[in-house]
Amino acid sequence: MKATGIVVEYNPLHNGHVYHVKEAKSETGADVIIAVMSGNFLQRGEPAFVDKWTRSKMALASGVDIVFELPYRFATGNAQAFAQGAIELLDAAGCSAFCFGSEDGTIESFQNSLQLIERYTDEYETAVKAAVAEGVSYPMALNQAYKTILAGQSSIPVADLTMPNNILGFHYMEAAKSIGSSMKAVTIKRMGAGYHDDSLDSQKIASATGIRKSFFGSERLDEVSNFIPPVTKQLLQEWQSERAVFGNWESFYPFLRFMILRDGPDRLRTIADVSEGIENLIFRAAQSQDSFQSFMDTVKSKRYTWTRIQRMLTHILTGFTKIRQAEMEKPTYLRLLGMTNEGRTYLNGRKKELSLPLISKVASFSDPSLAMDITASDIYALALGKGTSASKIGLDYQTSPIMEDHFSFKSFK
Repeated sequence: MKATGIVVEYNPLHNGHVYHVKEAKSETGADVIIAVMSGNFLQRGEPAFVDKWTRSKMALASGVDIVFELPYRFATGNAQAFAQGAIELLDAAGCSAFCFGSEDGTIESFQNSLQLIERYTDEYETAVKAAVAEGVSYPMALNQAYKTILAGQSSIPVADLTMPNNILGFHYMEAAKSIGSSMKAVTIKRMGAGYHDDSLDSQKIASATGIRKSFFGSERLDEVSNFIPPVTKQLLQEWQSERAVFGNWESFYPFLRFMILRDGPDRLRTIADVSEGIENLIFRAAQSQDSFQSFMDTVKSKRYTWTRIQRMLTHILTGFTKIRQAEMEKPTYLRLLGMTNEGRTYLNGRKKELSLPLISKVASFSDPSLAMDITASDIYALALGKGTSASKIGLDYQTSPIMEDHFSFKSFK
């Protein structure tokens, strides 16, 4: 069986994601679609809208055949680390291709960009260092350096690396090349709203950002019904009925504030991604600010992007230190969250060929990265449970991979 891989967060899964899955399968002639999906904390340094199990059900009801969890270390990393971890997992799972959505929509522009940066590596790295030294944020420094080496190269099509999906797509291809992967790279042009577009327009596919913003403004799922498939709406309704609250930083802030005030600057300095004295500013902001929004308004600066600060805060909340981060340079397992019958057939035929251990029961495998995933899941559950049964810790031990015969798809197809 032929597998195509995709990298997703599904926060939550919407109509644009369904389109991506269908196009990925069609463009590559795949028998199964394998998704590597972030767990309960995401690449932009945010708690997920709903947990990984609920999002896995959305995926399996919408055309995905296998869902593997992207370990916390990579799921909450910068774009390069996020892409590296995801691509290594898809390669280990035996995918013959990977497909990503992009603003450009043509693979040639990404190939040209990759070749240019490789050709002018020294100039590129020098320009990045110079920009960072001037106080420019790292993502902005990368873009400035990229523009520097593009001078005089207007005759060839290149990717616009100011666009969020293009940036990730570039890093996916960079990662695949770095490990010598034989996977074919395919891109689908992103339809409708942009990644950061927070507006809803009935004439286009909305972004997950826009869907979340609309819901948090009204707390009514009916307002976003036109932009999500039935399975997403039903699962979100079930979540809301059981927990009454969705994942967002305002709900998590009391827990985060406690951790910051308890640990103090000395302990904060040991946390992953915390650097250059920002721990002192974080501590002072926690002392004075009662809401997450006001906290962020106090901490943010030109040097640190909102996303980078949120990733630091996620690591503070979960206790993820620089030492632990350094110990987890590469993915070491394939954590199965769910599969359809077709996915089961694929894995049964490929088990001996997988280049990483396949984990369906966490109790049977000991690994520092897996332990971190479990810790993150427990903290997420405690912060959102509010004393209900949903606040149970240890769900990673108690929850088996979602199987098609355990979860009804009939009402969603």
